[in-house]
Amino acid sequence: MTNQVQFNFQRQLDRRTVLRGAGVAMAMPWLSAMSSVFADSKNTKPPRRFLAMTLGLGLHAENLNPESAGRGYKPTRYLKPLQDIREHFTVVSGSSHPGVTGGHRAEASLLSAAPMSGTVASRNSISMDQLLAKHMGHHTRFPSLVLGMSGSNSPSYTGNGSMIPAEDSPSRLFTRLFVEDSDSEKARKAKRARQGRSIMDLVADDAKALKRKLGPGDRDRLDAYFTSVRELEQRLAETQAWANRPKPKVDIRKPVDIRNRNDFVARQRLMSDMIRLALMTDSSRFVSFHLGGSGGVVPIDGVDQGYHTLSHHGLDEEKLEQLALVEMEILQGWGDFIRSLKDTDDHGGTLLDHTSVLLTSNLGNASSHNNHNMPVLLAGGGFKHGQHLAFDRKRNYPLPNLYLSVLQQTGLEVDRFATSTGTMRDLDV
Repeated sequence: MTNQVQFNFQRQLDRRTVLRGAGVAMAMPWLSAMSSVFADSKNTKPPRRFLAMTLGLGLHAENLNPESAGRGYKPTRYLKPLQDIREHFTVVSGSSHPGVTGGHRAEASLLSAAPMSGTVASRNSISMDQLLAKHMGHHTRFPSLVLGMSGSNSPSYTGNGSMIPAEDSPSRLFTRLFVEDSDSEKARKAKRARQGRSIMDLVADDAKALKRKLGPGDRDRLDAYFTSVRELEQRLAETQAWANRPKPKVDIRKPVDIRNRNDFVARQRLMSDMIRLALMTDSSRFVSFHLGGSGGVVPIDGVDQGYHTLSHHGLDEEKLEQLALVEMEILQGWGDFIRSLKDTDDHGGTLLDHTSVLLTSNLGNASSHNNHNMPVLLAGGGFKHGQHLAFDRKRNYPLPNLYLSVLQQTGLEVDRFATSTGTMRDLDV
């Protein structure tokens, strides 16, 4: 094959390839020929992805965590419906974020693991999803997706400790991902990116002139500023480039948002469907989805008290039973999402093979607002699953070690995250 023909063939076999004819567009699946064509490319490895699903009201530990450790654990009430995917996830107990207290307030450090308390003012740091997006998010149209269920709160934070507001509308998310912008909107976005870059150029010139007049300490601070300016310039350039690229095509209709704010599980499932589409079309590789916690009555048979009220059960048997019905439905929704990733082909494997999915909460015991013994399930991502990693429930193992393992497995070359002391013990790849 001639060089020109081979070049055209490579272009035609890009994983975003769309076959067009008679007014119809159809996205191609991943083909083995794509791997052989790009054998000499630096991008032959399948992309690694990360998704954090976070709960605001925890999960009742006695119904979640097995009594025995290892691979032969007996499934608990919550895990029994997940036994068909048992080999695709790991249960972790006896772990938490060192130095983090404050009950609900600790939700802010859920993905950053920044030390925090309910009485002392604390500054947050970058969350793990945003750390991945900062260094690896430029490969996709959206460096990250920050999603929620009720309002704009999220556990996703920038490097300077600012919260990133969550998108809680599946229909708006669908529009952002798949509905093509008008020509005027594309032009407006490109112009805004160009203007931003011009401003950065001017500010950088002024800062360089100022640097010559400063002492060593101020020069260091200004160098850190230069770094942030260069990163912003890069992101603006990427935004400008993406503005004129077509969005992927999907053969589904735009979803209708669920108006009942208390229909917690249905809303969880609908947003999870949108997340799978975003990952499947490589629109983004790093996603946080904060499920929060509904205050009203979740429409489930046998439940007649508000979800938040049930989480403050005080060991009342009736409340515990109703809470179990709600939490089992949440985990069923999570399990179905994991199954959907497992059944989606991706680069010769499955979407689950290449996506680490974390489910956790800042509350180990919502009834007492305790931040120790956080509930943790980790699925996919190429790890060897099917086990219960049981650590000391009185002297908790640092959960940031798990975060470090996930960051490294996703492709980020770091040797520490927050208060980690190394990668998580016995979590194998």
